[in-house]
Amino acid sequence: MELPVLLINIERAAARRALIRQQAERLGIALQRVEGVDGSLVPQPDWQNVDFDLFRRRNGRPIMAGEYGCYQSHLRAYQQLVDSGEPAALVIEDDVALTADLMQRSQAIVDAVPDNCVVKLVNHRTVAFRHCFTSAIGDRIGYSRLGPQGSSACYVLTRKAAQGLLVGMARQSLPLDSALERSWDHGVPVLTTDINLIDFGDLRSETLIASRADYRETKLRGWKKMPTHLFRIAEVFNRAKYTVFGSLA
Repeated sequence: MELPVLLINIERAAARRALIRQQAERLGIALQRVEGVDGSLVPQPDWQNVDFDLFRRRNGRPIMAGEYGCYQSHLRAYQQLVDSGEPAALVIEDDVALTADLMQRSQAIVDAVPDNCVVKLVNHRTVAFRHCFTSAIGDRIGYSRLGPQGSSACYVLTRKAAQGLLVGMARQSLPLDSALERSWDHGVPVLTTDINLIDFGDLRSETLIASRADYRETKLRGWKKMPTHLFRIAEVFNRAKYTVFGSLA
């Protein structure tokens, strides 16, 4: 059975949508669009399941509209997979560059890992890799002992994992990228390939969430950021404990 590909895309990102559809058609990949949540169009009083105070303490700044939209969009993808009844899917954002062997390698990864996990296929960094599985094609799968790795642009997601994430990540207190990797919190094993299977597309630099300047302007300074520093230190130990001693058996 062909692995479904869930493309997360907001309505105003027409250029990204057109580009990735062209790639998919050329490669014979069928895309199922997940209509993303455009956070800039949702008034903040209407935001659901966000812990604003905890987000501020954990991140050292307030949550941004784009972060809210991204988080809710991925939850929509999880729900779409659960509703479909399919055993697994490939979740992609609209700024990746598809490859000819992506579907074959993704299916081999699904076949190699337990039926309750996530496997990230692209990251900004993977440090101190712990190998757990090898796909039939030869892709090595395991944990990154240090993080966060960054990026949620492309990952394999099983239906059981989607069900767990819908519960464990229901309330937002972190950006999606960071929240997804916190297996010790939401209870769903999140693995990664040791190398990126794909790259980012030509429109990657045209961010729809926030620029670096936006992040700098909202950051807390001095003692106000102490809770953030303490949270990040605790995360290092939580991640190390989980990825070193955790077992998928």
